[in-house]
Amino acid sequence: MKFIKGVTFAPFVPKGHLGTEASNKSLKVMKEQTGADFVILAPAGIQATPISEEIDFSSDATMTDEELIKTIRYAKSLGLRVALKPTVNCADHVWRGHIHFFDIDVPCEPKWGNWFLSYTRFQLHYAKIAQEEGCEMFIAGCEMVMTEIRENEWRKLIADIKEVFKGPVSYNTDKYQEGHVTWWDAVDVISSSGYYPKDDWETQLDRIETVVKKYNKPFFFAEAGCMSKEGSNKVPNDWTIQGELDLKGQAEFYESMFAACEKRDWVQGFGLWSWSEQLKEQEEALKDSGYELYEKPAVKAVKTFYEKNTIG
Repeated sequence: MKFIKGVTFAPFVPKGHLGTEASNKSLKVMKEQTGADFVILAPAGIQATPISEEIDFSSDATMTDEELIKTIRYAKSLGLRVALKPTVNCADHVWRGHIHFFDIDVPCEPKWGNWFLSYTRFQLHYAKIAQEEGCEMFIAGCEMVMTEIRENEWRKLIADIKEVFKGPVSYNTDKYQEGHVTWWDAVDVISSSGYYPKDDWETQLDRIETVVKKYNKPFFFAEAGCMSKEGSNKVPNDWTIQGELDLKGQAEFYESMFAACEKRDWVQGFGLWSWSEQLKEQEEALKDSGYELYEKPAVKAVKTFYEKNTIG
């Protein structure tokens, strides 16, 4: 697998935000500032709660197919490779990792079977677009931790996707979960979310390496990032952390992550989190304490690493 110098662009944006002059400008600037050659697009499917069976991807909360296709084509015109990662979120703001149902079907209660039927429709809709538009990868969801125990359903889903999409298929498990997925042999590429503490990368990479060697599959971090907020580089997965603006701390996270990963030739890239479809004024961007990279010192660390690209 060619090394992935990637960024996640405009994740989960609602209708009307992509395929515009502003979003195209932002995508172009993303490539220029980061040195990326790969972009991950993540259309959102919405279910009401973690125990809802139906996933809606036709409302105003989801980018339209036309907007997505325009963005794929523009990204390709810039020389970017493209991956689609359709991702479910809950309307009640409970994290998708908590989506779960009774292991045994109970009358009048939500059921795994019904949910997987809906999830499969959601995934296959975008797998068809990915195939028709020549995307380089399809990632069958993100951080669905409590669903991952349903091995048979996931194997069937991956097989169904491969009937539609002929490129490499991956799945983005959550941080610390790499060793708990029992069906990695079904995918072409293993991926996970690299939100590990700045000073703990070596330990976590040792752990992940055993999984990669066991399954002998390519691996990359489909997400990885840190907020520019004090304390975030110690718990980069915690988006609720409170702290003062810390641009230096965010940059240090990236530097530590890259330094650790470039010593492991099995780490074959990143889909860094994240880049907005709407560029802010420089002064405003430098006051942002979230995961955004635009104009911050961290983006220089990204570009230096991506242009160096001594691994993979």
